[in-house]
Amino acid sequence: MPKADAIPALHALRPGQFQLEGPLTAPHVTRLRAAGLAALAQGATESRVDLARVTTVDSAGLALLIDWQAAFQQAGHKLHFVGGPQALHALARLSDVETLIYS
Repeated sequence: MPKADAIPALHALRPGQFQLEGPLTAPHVTRLRAAGLAALAQGATESRVDLARVTTVDSAGLALLIDWQAAFQQAGHKLHFVGGPQALHALARLSDVETLIYS
C-alpha cells in the first residue's frame, strides 16, 4: 500500500511520453500543474501521459487533468491520457468528462 505522504511525479519517458506516479490529489495539484505545463513547453505536438501508477485521485486531480487538456489544446497540441485507477475512471464518468479525459 502506498504511503499517504507520497509525493507524485510526472516522469518524462521520451519526447511526448510521460508517466504520472503517486497521488493525484489536492495537496499536489499546484506542483503537478507546473510539471504538466513544462511538458507542454517541450514542444511535442502530441503527448501521452500514462496514469497506470496513479495511486489515489480526488476531484482536484481530475480538474488538473482537464486543465492540462485545455492548455495543450490552446497551444494546438494533443494530449492523451491512458490507464489510471478505477477511481479516476469512475470520477470522470460521474463528472461527465470521461470522454474529455480518455479521448
